[in-house]
Amino acid sequence: MTSSLPQALREHLPTGQLKRAFVVERASIDEEARTVKLAFASETPVNRGWFIEVLDLSRKSMRTGRLTAGANLLCDHDTRDVVAVVESVEIGSDKVARAVVRFGRSVRAEEVFRDVIDGIRVNVSVGYIIHEAILEGTKDGSDTYRVTDWEPFELSLVSVPADATVGVGRSLPAELPAVPSLPSISPSSTENRAMTTPETKPAGTTAPTIEVPAQRNHAAEISKIAAAMPGGAELAMRSIQAGHTVEQFQAEALRSLASKPVPTADIGLTQKETRRFSMVRALNALANPGDVAARNAAAFEFECSAATSQKLGKASRGILIPFDVQKRDMVVGTPAAGGNLVATDLMSGDFITILRDAMVLNTLGVRFLSGLVGNIAIPKQTGSGSAYWVAEGQAPEESSAAIGQVAMTPKTVGAFTDISRKLLLQSSIDVESFVSADLAMVLGLAIQRAAISGGSVANEPLGILAKLAASVIGGANGGAPTWDSVVDLETAVSVANADVGTLAYLTNAKVRGKLKKTFVDGPGTGERVWQKGSEPLNGYRAAVTNAVPSNITKGTGANLSALIFGNFADLVIGMWGGLDLMVDPYTHSTTGTVRVTALQDVDVGVRNVESFATMEDAETA
Repeated sequence: MTSSLPQALREHLPTGQLKRAFVVERASIDEEARTVKLAFASETPVNRGWFIEVLDLSRKSMRTGRLTAGANLLCDHDTRDVVAVVESVEIGSDKVARAVVRFGRSVRAEEVFRDVIDGIRVNVSVGYIIHEAILEGTKDGSDTYRVTDWEPFELSLVSVPADATVGVGRSLPAELPAVPSLPSISPSSTENRAMTTPETKPAGTTAPTIEVPAQRNHAAEISKIAAAMPGGAELAMRSIQAGHTVEQFQAEALRSLASKPVPTADIGLTQKETRRFSMVRALNALANPGDVAARNAAAFEFECSAATSQKLGKASRGILIPFDVQKRDMVVGTPAAGGNLVATDLMSGDFITILRDAMVLNTLGVRFLSGLVGNIAIPKQTGSGSAYWVAEGQAPEESSAAIGQVAMTPKTVGAFTDISRKLLLQSSIDVESFVSADLAMVLGLAIQRAAISGGSVANEPLGILAKLAASVIGGANGGAPTWDSVVDLETAVSVANADVGTLAYLTNAKVRGKLKKTFVDGPGTGERVWQKGSEPLNGYRAAVTNAVPSNITKGTGANLSALIFGNFADLVIGMWGGLDLMVDPYTHSTTGTVRVTALQDVDVGVRNVESFATMEDAETA
């Protein structure tokens, strides 16, 4: 609540956010779309004890930003009990504010949705904040205030409304402190006040002058941090109510971000069903659209694809391979006379593992996040607290760490491979393994290139080289990599205090060849920069892939290469949902070859850019 409220109202206004209660409009329930229209506010006068409150229901008075930005429907105002999302808000001609909410498909959401349909849960409560109000009139000694600027911030289904007799809720418990509106908090506008009548002092007395040190504005700092966090506004509001310091809020924020359940892309296949799914059978049906027998044979696979499409909320261009199948362990039975009924392991390599193994990045400790649903944000600490030397009796200044995020959103990568039509007619598990490995290989190469040097074309993830500037410069037109170049890369990472984790080098074959010919202390000294052995580059591991570019231009220099050093555990590759497969039987129809295109949603994130150092103008010729 802001200082623009009349003084008389501020003295008697209950502290905390306010609530009102209404009922579900059961006639507006759409079971198929899983939506319900809820009435949550009207201009009905509410007796708040010391005054009467009227909410002004006009578009200019009600701030709908929080609700329309994807606010949640809760149960009993518990921010951890989310069951639906607000899809739209409107103010009717009857001066009643309504919201359409869509229920989720989790077990909890389904349970609550059934209770709403059955008329068991009918009470709706809205939490809101008052920003401005005007005195509309006085009658029988009671003031009536019209709230001309107010902000609903959450809707809840409640079992017992605060005041069911009039359908209107009371305020939150009085012990909660007054909470300013988060969007309006600023160091210049936030004030600390108690909601009490000022104490009257006897005439002639003078209060002693006490020098009060400037207080840190925790509310403003908390609000600034929360603005960059998903769901941060509600977390900040609770911290401000509880009187938390910035440091306490940051600890709560990290715990909250780390404890959020990660939605799964699984569709709930049993172990038996995952083994039953045949990628080859699905591809054969796609390659022969007129073959009824092939289509019928792949009926289970197409059913799984439809379920995956619904789960992920995206249409398939061919067939979606469920994430359950991508991470399966493949086994095969060994039928034989005499009752040999025990299955024997043929291989233990799921598609996801094969995809990782197709990249050299996997050997460097890169982190993979598989089966993601929706955009994700990885919390990170972007700054640290400070220490101070102080004199005796002097308190150190308060300092705090800063919280940031690495945001990742899905971007689609496509790669193709050619497979014989006859191969697709086979049903051997060896063929399943072969097709999976082949598809993983082509996808792996594309993803690896993007993780290293992506960003040169539209819709491509930004790789390491695109996220940071070169730390070591060979020259205006490039320069040959030397022992000094290697040491300088390691120094750049160490100076940033990032020389921890899985440190390693990554480059291409041209740079490796150049360093194998380069002497540490000049020609003829005997010791080369790139040594033989398992950790050939100054005691660190080194991986080689031609996904590291060798066609960089700089000045008059051409065909220059890159050399990367860093903690590769801070490189994160995220993969969303199912693998989308499309089949083209026509391009190479004369040879009977089928082209299979694989599409996968991927993104690349670097948790700390300080963890890497690069040389991007290495001359190898």
